[in-house]
Amino acid sequence: MNILYPLQFQQNFFELVWGGNNLKPLKGLPADDQKIGESWEVSAVPGKESLVANGALKGKKLSEVVEEYGELLLGYNVTKMYGKKFPLLIKFIDAAKDLSVQVHPDDALAKARHNSLGKTEMWFVMDAKPNAYLYSGFASPISKYEYEKRVEDGSICDVLARHDVHRGDVFFIPAGRVHAIGGGTMVAEIQQSSDITYRIFDYNRLGLDGKPRELHTELAKDAIDYKVYDNYKNEYEYKVNKPVAMTESPYFTVKRHVINRSFHRKLFKYDSFIVYMCLHGDCKIELRSTEGFDGKMPDINVIELSKGNSCLIPAACADVNLVPNNEDGITELLEVYIDNKNYNK
Repeated sequence: MNILYPLQFQQNFFELVWGGNNLKPLKGLPADDQKIGESWEVSAVPGKESLVANGALKGKKLSEVVEEYGELLLGYNVTKMYGKKFPLLIKFIDAAKDLSVQVHPDDALAKARHNSLGKTEMWFVMDAKPNAYLYSGFASPISKYEYEKRVEDGSICDVLARHDVHRGDVFFIPAGRVHAIGGGTMVAEIQQSSDITYRIFDYNRLGLDGKPRELHTELAKDAIDYKVYDNYKNEYEYKVNKPVAMTESPYFTVKRHVINRSFHRKLFKYDSFIVYMCLHGDCKIELRSTEGFDGKMPDINVIELSKGNSCLIPAACADVNLVPNNEDGITELLEVYIDNKNYNK
């Protein structure tokens, strides 16, 4: 068995009817006319898996690496919870046009209907055009009966909470919350590893195949949380050279790093893999130590991570230096892991 190392993945783009032209340039790739709506950065969803791009495991599916290394990659408690299945799906999303109004089932409903995990997610707004907005939750309470009528007459958006968005905004979207990303918005999305979406309303538009996209009005009805909440947006402080928690939940924790110097992150205590998403600048990730390999270091112990790209740090390698090396001296990263120190024991 090879010693695990920080994993980078091949590009994994998806063309969608609402997609834009910003994700390839974000990654430093030439722009084209494809409507790329999503870049799946780290995925073990069957049929849409990430393929390793570096080192001895190059070309392998993420699920194959998880099967081979188990808790050395995932962490002991993550493996105990999820078996040899990667539990998260990490994306960049470029919405040139409005996404459909939709909802996702929770764990219990997804298990019963689809033998799947539920889909709780989080958005970090990377860019937003003037007057861009999104929907998250209800602005006023409605019944299941009113929901059906409003979907039927196309007025469902009238009762949704609409939020103007700006770069740096964060929204936590628990399973059951009705939501939609508005056009002119680019987000980093962290979610449970599920591709189950109940589409409620799609503005009567046609898909890329020229046909109306399927709606799931009836399935969504029992998945929706109809409550109205006081606040739908996560608040956090902007700090430099200090990790800032933006979302903390049993499913995932997301912290923001804005750094202008080498920054040490030793995270073995969380007993989890780590995903880094680079939002601005370039950096090196230097591996400092490993657990579970008798202190041996892998051949690949330094990687370059550029803007618009992501990497997976195995649980056994969760001791790294983050070293900015871009011209303006600032690198911005999202750090994603499952907090087994405070949750899921």
